Amino acid sequence: MTLAQRRRLFWGGLSLLLLLFLGYALRPTPVSVDFAQAERGRLTVTVDEEGQTRVRDVFVLSAPVAGNMRRIGLEVGDEVVAGETVLAQIEPVDPTLLDVRSESEAQASFRAAEAELEFATRELTRQKQLGEKGVASARDLDAAQKAFLTARASLENARARLQARDLQRESAAHRGTKGAGSGSDCACIPVRTPVSGRVLRVVRESAGVVNPGEPLVEIGDPADLEIVVDLLSADAVRVQPGQEVMIEQWGGGELLHGRVRRIEPYGFTKVSALGIEEQRVNVLIDLVDPPEKWQRLGHGYRVETRIVLWRGENVLKLPLSALFRASDGAGAVHDEGVSAGAGAAARSAAAADWAVFVEQKGKARLRPVARGQSNGLEVEITAGLEPGERVVLHPSDRVADGVRLEARK
Repeated sequence: MTLAQRRRLFWGGLSLLLLLFLGYALRPTPVSVDFAQAERGRLTVTVDEEGQTRVRDVFVLSAPVAGNMRRIGLEVGDEVVAGETVLAQIEPVDPTLLDVRSESEAQASFRAAEAELEFATRELTRQKQLGEKGVASARDLDAAQKAFLTARASLENARARLQARDLQRESAAHRGTKGAGSGSDCACIPVRTPVSGRVLRVVRESAGVVNPGEPLVEIGDPADLEIVVDLLSADAVRVQPGQEVMIEQWGGGELLHGRVRRIEPYGFTKVSALGIEEQRVNVLIDLVDPPEKWQRLGHGYRVETRIVLWRGENVLKLPLSALFRASDGAGAVHDEGVSAGAGAAARSAAAADWAVFVEQKGKARLRPVARGQSNGLEVEITAGLEPGERVVLHPSDRVADGVRLEARK
């Protein structure tokens, strides 16, 4: 081999190595991604919201009359029996203060009315005498008659007021004498419970004067609990009576079950923790488990509820983070290495608004899919995928159709 041939062979080999190095250096770098596999299983769609337990029927006992109530000896949680347990005792109020000024005014009014009547009587007699002589006119006689009747009515009114003050003074003296010597034997009005149950709250515990209708005690049956959940109105319209409810985070170790009894037709405005006004609707839930499982719950306890809207068995599902809105230009479906059934399903889903990146032979392939039910974490795939296919989770802008992929380490 001549020197020139050796030189050509050397530089040719060097050029080939350089080309191979440049090709390796400039080749596309695989994008590191996370994968998820399409698989069949159970999918449950729920509405999750915090709720509160409450006794179904709460009875508020109020004071039937005004009086001086003695201190209530019952405590919260005490058991009461209908018609037997005395919740409170109300004794008559102390007599009101009878001041000397009012009595003096009543006596003065009576004496003034007597004087007016005496004057009106003399004036009427005088007018009658003048009328018999033909000196007084008929109008003067009528005026004197009217003044006499008015003065007599005023006297009767003043006499009645004076008698009323005398009766009040006698009644006050009688009640004061009776109350001073009676002690614990006074005629108290007992307030008995109309229903059986337990004391939930003592509204007014200390002794003192109460007015008619003033709340004293709240009574209910803790064994008759229900759960009230205030849902957003957009979620409440999806709930129906009879739907299953899963009750969690109530303090016990096991899951409780309930059932929707009623969706109230009246919505109300509630301000959220972020200061946003929301329209809320109360949903009432009955506990279906035996009372022995939830007997530690009481009135006003916090629970977490999950109302089951839909449940599917053996459905094809994916993590929701694998789906994204398909762009207007992403309509091509690549069937390389895909079964005929999967390709047909993908073509049938081509008009869908959602898509995924499927991993085929190490490359990303854009695949339109049709989605069904979703619970916020997983989504049902009704067309476009086959069980076992791997898709990209959280695809970034580096992932495009045809890009090489590798599993993130």
